[in-house]
Amino acid sequence: MISMAQRTTGRWVMGAAALVATTVVISVLMAGSLTGQTAVQPTGIPQAKTAQTTTPQMEAPKTTPKTAASGKAGDAAANARPGQGVTLDRLVAVVNGDVILESDVDEERRLEEVQPYRTPTSMTRDRIIERLIDRALILQQAALQPEDGVSDKDVDAQLATLRKDIPACKQYNCESDEGWKRYLGDHGLTEEEFRARWKQRMQLLKFIEARFRNGIKISDADVKAYYEKNMAPEYAKRNVTPPKLDTIQNRIEEVLLQQQVGALLQDWLKSLRAQGSVRTITPGEVTP
Repeated sequence: MISMAQRTTGRWVMGAAALVATTVVISVLMAGSLTGQTAVQPTGIPQAKTAQTTTPQMEAPKTTPKTAASGKAGDAAANARPGQGVTLDRLVAVVNGDVILESDVDEERRLEEVQPYRTPTSMTRDRIIERLIDRALILQQAALQPEDGVSDKDVDAQLATLRKDIPACKQYNCESDEGWKRYLGDHGLTEEEFRARWKQRMQLLKFIEARFRNGIKISDADVKAYYEKNMAPEYAKRNVTPPKLDTIQNRIEEVLLQQQVGALLQDWLKSLRAQGSVRTITPGEVTP
């Protein structure tokens, strides 16, 4: 019989391993725009924004959630003198003709704050832009290979779990509709925006798994090696007897699958960057 200490430690060890294994995939999926300005493909996967080249310098207007920052931008526009230009948004990168804007970076920062599976490392502006570029590349490929959409029922189920998993949600009582709405509002998001973003995340995860996961095979030897080299030492540090291998074999296989999917995804993204046209715009740079 497995003791309570074994079960608790087992959940911690497997949870930590799964978090490390899925960091690459999740970090890419959580980047992106929440606004309603993206076109929707038949598969439900929004298409990235396309660069505009009608002016010498790209200062593209964009609607963002009603935050203090957007309010200031609106005030600046209202108070501008005739003939005086007002910066509503800035171009930060172009990915095969699709643009990433400064407002996308701001939205990603707010999304990161409500991400329950995030790592504690700080997200700098440059890192956020890199994540947005990776995600734009995946969106472009997903649009070329239509997949079945994600059902509203599946989205509802994941969001219900999410509302319980976000640590800061407890003080808001996010399991209630009012508490969830207040929590998102305090992070500059609406329920509709966050739901759309999470559904898109699920759709892209489905696309990534369909592309990479089916060809991956995890052998019994791989599982045993992971158990002996990674899990057993963790149990030993806590002076807890590890569970038998056959009781957690399926969970170890899942961790190893995610690790390989993450590695393949990274290699694929490097290839897409090399084959395509990716350009980041430095602050103050004049775009053609």
